This record gives sequence, C-alpha cells and structure tokens, in this order.
Amino acid sequence: MTEYRRILLDGAVVEVTRVDDRLVAPDGRAVEVNAAVHLPPCQPSKIIAVHLNHRSRVEEFQTRLPAAPTYFHKPTSALNGHDGAVVRPEGCQWLNYEGEVAIVIGRTCRNIAPAEAGDHIRGYTVANDYGLHDFRDTDAGSMLRVKGSDTLCPLGPGLVTDWDFRGKTLTTRVNGEVAQRGSTDEMEWDMHYLVADIARTITLFPGDVLLSGTPANSRPVQPGDVVEVEVEGLGVLRNHIVTGPVAIRADVGAQPTESEEVLSTALGGDWEFRGIRPPRR
Repeated sequence: MTEYRRILLDGAVVEVTRVDDRLVAPDGRAVEVNAAVHLPPCQPSKIIAVHLNHRSRVEEFQTRLPAAPTYFHKPTSALNGHDGAVVRPEGCQWLNYEGEVAIVIGRTCRNIAPAEAGDHIRGYTVANDYGLHDFRDTDAGSMLRVKGSDTLCPLGPGLVTDWDFRGKTLTTRVNGEVAQRGSTDEMEWDMHYLVADIARTITLFPGDVLLSGTPANSRPVQPGDVVEVEVEGLGVLRNHIVTGPVAIRADVGAQPTESEEVLSTALGGDWEFRGIRPPRR
C-alpha cells in the first residue's frame, strides 16, 4: 500500500508520498506529517454519496433497505481537508457527523461490471459526510443544503492505494469518546458494486469520489467539538466544529427548522416511529 497526500508546500499545492512520519515531494523536499497543511487528497469533478448501506444504520432507523442503493450529490464546494474547520452556520444547531470510507476513482469508467471496478479505483480515503439537518424539511429530496453546504465534506488525510476494504473497522470519536463503530462487512453493497452501479449512466472521471455510507449513531455536534474518523488502514481524519461568521440570511429562502422530521433524523429516530429518540443534549 502507498499513501499519497495533497499539501501546501512552500506556497504551492503538491502531491506527496508518506514515508514513515514524513511527507516527501517528488523533488525530494519533505515535511513532517504533523506540520503539514493538508488539502483534500483528490480533486473530484463530483462527489456522490449512498443514502443507506450499513445494516446497523438501517436497524437504527427501523426501516428496510431498498432493492438497490439510492444516492445524493454533494457539490465540490463542500470539500474540506484534514484538520480543517467544519462550519455550523449561525442560526443552525443540527449538524451531524457521519464517518465513512470514500472511494477515489483512478481511471475513467462507464458501463463496467462490478468485477471490473477495482481496475478503475485509484484508492480510498476517510470521509466525514456531515449533514446540516436544519434544512431537511425543505431539502430532503435533494439533500443539497443538508449535505452540500460549504465545508461539509472533509476527506483525508491521505489516499491509500491497494487497500482491501473487506473486514475493516470504522470508528468515529467526538472529543476523544467513541461515537460510532462499525465494519465494512456490514455494508449491503460493497465498493465495487457502488462504482459499477453509478457508472451505468454517469461517467466517473479520475479523482471523483463515492461515499460508501455510515454505520449507526450519527448525532449532532457543537462548536468547539473535535471529531475524528478512523478507518483501519486508512488513518485518522480530524476536524473541529466552528460557528459560521454570519447568520443564515432571513430575507431570502427557506429558514432553518426544528420539526419532528429534523429532530428524529438528527437524534437517531426514524420516520415511522417519530418521537422515540434519545433526550436532547
């Protein structure tokens, strides 16, 4: 396995290779891992995410998986890097983490079989598919603002090649305390299936990202919280939550809400049995 990272080095964006605790540029320049300014490890033209995939998440919502996966889109303006600040806009309060594995495409692919998908994947990285559920009442169909607002797609710290996704543990920690723990073996549809499914009708280009789903126990976080997502063999993605510098404008568009739909989703309830959920923080 090889780990690549994108960092700022002497003011320029450089792809480097991790060698022990150093990040080494093609020209030999090097920086310590903990001293680097990290960028997302790839430059996607699109970010596609699966709705439900981990069985523990399905059980948590007391629902059933569809016959085939369904997806939503996160704009590239939502990208964020390792150690970056995740913004909860002023006036919003239901920002949830979702630790995930991200698939990074390496070769253009269209209309391929699942057995061919591995040849089109460059590698994998860690993702946190944050959701701003304050906008769920208006954006539940598209998830555009819920999942696509600025800073809500941290990726990193690196891109790892030749990683076997089978049997790997995923752990999310908030301020050092375990908040999520799951395994890639509880995914209904594996990485190769997801790539092949999307590529039936959407051409995937090098750098494109597919988010593969989160296990149970996505919950809200607050400004000041530090969230870490660790995936076995891929490393630890760390971000901190901050309040946005300005409030959501009140003179245009739908406003943040706190309906039963918002609360039951943010606090781990479900749509059929609303009101059965943990107490509010």
